[in-house]
Amino acid sequence: MTEKVHEEIDRVIGRSRSPCMADRSQMPYTDAVVHETQRFVSLAPLGIPRAVTRDTHFRKYIIPKGTTIFPVLQSVLYDSKEFPKPEQFNPGHFLDENGAFKNSDFFMPFSIGKRSCVGEGLARMQLFLLLTTILQNFTLKPLIDPKDIDITPMTLTSNAPMSYQLIVIPR
Repeated sequence: MTEKVHEEIDRVIGRSRSPCMADRSQMPYTDAVVHETQRFVSLAPLGIPRAVTRDTHFRKYIIPKGTTIFPVLQSVLYDSKEFPKPEQFNPGHFLDENGAFKNSDFFMPFSIGKRSCVGEGLARMQLFLLLTTILQNFTLKPLIDPKDIDITPMTLTSNAPMSYQLIVIPR
């Protein structure tokens, strides 16, 4: 995976300048890696609690006004119809058959609607620029075999992974 990102960075940006947001449209694989990271990790799998503002009919149920609900974002981000084998990290979830980036209505790591994260645009920009800048300048290698890295979340309410060490090699 990192080899493909390195190739795309070298082709689009090179090593003589810093990445910018205009580069993202020419870097579908890198953009797909950023999106897949957000989908896969789902830092707030239960979303942020909301209160129902009026009695709401949902399927066979009535949810009374004032009820606290948790929008379980992970149920959408891990939907197997939209993301085949959702438990596996696969940037291909966000690429079409020609390798172009494709959006998904199921991609909502920042929630959706008028109560979605106000900082989403800034966060998405920072994630792209940070990852691209790091991989433009370095190769990252784990100290152990990648298949032995435990990515089990630390808690049920947050999917923050456990920390582990890696080797940072200048490119």
